[in-house]
Amino acid sequence: MFHFLCAEQRARMTTLRPFTCDDLFKFNNINLDPLTETYGIPFYLQYLAHWPEYFIVAEAPGGELMGYIMGKAEGSVAREEWHGHVTALSVAPEFRRLGLAAKLMEMLEEISERKGGFFVDLFVRVSNQVAVNMYKRLGYSVYRTVIEYYSASNGEPDEDAYDMRKALSRDTEKKSIIPLPHPVRPEDIE
Repeated sequence: MFHFLCAEQRARMTTLRPFTCDDLFKFNNINLDPLTETYGIPFYLQYLAHWPEYFIVAEAPGGELMGYIMGKAEGSVAREEWHGHVTALSVAPEFRRLGLAAKLMEMLEEISERKGGFFVDLFVRVSNQVAVNMYKRLGYSVYRTVIEYYSASNGEPDEDAYDMRKALSRDTEKKSIIPLPHPVRPEDIE
């Protein structure tokens, strides 16, 4: 007799755990998605070494990786810009629409709260309306547009990004999410 778990049952049995070096050899099923930004191995290792608490993986009962989030803490406390940053969030296509991305985001937000962040931010392609809408449902708003943030590799024009933010409890006046009235260029962001 064979037992099959539907995707929803697998989501309930998901393990959320710290990303490890071994996971670098198991996450191709996630990174093959065309909307997922991929990086070289040294980049992932840098995040793993500097911000291990911000690098979390969702693992299915059989050991298959379902998704991950990679981020960091950055900015200036003095200027009230200390924050959590989402560098990458991706869920494998077969595990989407199960709430995994929301859970991973919630975990990163909780870590950022504990570290005294004023907000969490992320960059997303303007054309990726599925992701933009998901982030809005999670309480994020567009802080600014960054012109030509994403480089095109196939001769197409570079693509703009939204810098989306969600204020954390330390930002009692929600100053960090007041939208900028004009777009900026990548070299103008810190």
